[in-house]
Amino acid sequence: WLNIFNKGCFNEDAFKISVREDLKAIRTRDPACRSYCHALLHYTGFHALQAYRAANYMWTNDQHVMAYTLQSRMSEVYGADIHPAATIGKGVFIDHCTGVVIGETAVVGDRVSIMQGVTLGGTGKNIGDRHPKVGQGVLLSAGASVLGNIRVGKGSMIAAGSLVLKPVKPHKIMAGNPAKEVGQTFGSVPALSMKQEVKRTFCDEWEAAVAASVNKREMRTK
Repeated sequence: WLNIFNKGCFNEDAFKISVREDLKAIRTRDPACRSYCHALLHYTGFHALQAYRAANYMWTNDQHVMAYTLQSRMSEVYGADIHPAATIGKGVFIDHCTGVVIGETAVVGDRVSIMQGVTLGGTGKNIGDRHPKVGQGVLLSAGASVLGNIRVGKGSMIAAGSLVLKPVKPHKIMAGNPAKEVGQTFGSVPALSMKQEVKRTFCDEWEAAVAASVNKREMRTK
């Protein structure tokens, strides 16, 4: 294992870049992180992510049994289940990784933030490409589930506890079970700002005002 890890992972420029970007993601997005050393030594989400990267290297080099073994050990130690065949970009922040599940054909873009209890899973026993595709800069809040081979557009935010079953357009805020569009991120990058509150937009307020006016008229005519 160590020979494969040392010869493979540490000789791969892409692996080194991903590790550095993952560390930067923690340091810049989590106010509880005191230093890069703190992130390197004590963040289980970072540890689980690097274990995945090692397992993914093994998987792509046809060492499937070893990749599965490392995945199993990662799940046991960190409480996260990330399939070694999944595709995960660089600069990814997994905060409080307990309960995070990422399926075999899932794709996670660069600069994504994932909170605890997030599931990127399938919807049944289908084989083939069956897991979500998450764009760059997306924030997946605590307990969110995205199921099926659907695309989550870049810069979107999935609110805590939401169940997403349909594709999400870029820069949208989704909330609820099942999730519905409740706002926009207006070109910001939720994964970097880490703002999880769902605020009413001008359009939301205008729509509510129109609905209230219609209700008043209906009451007058009765």
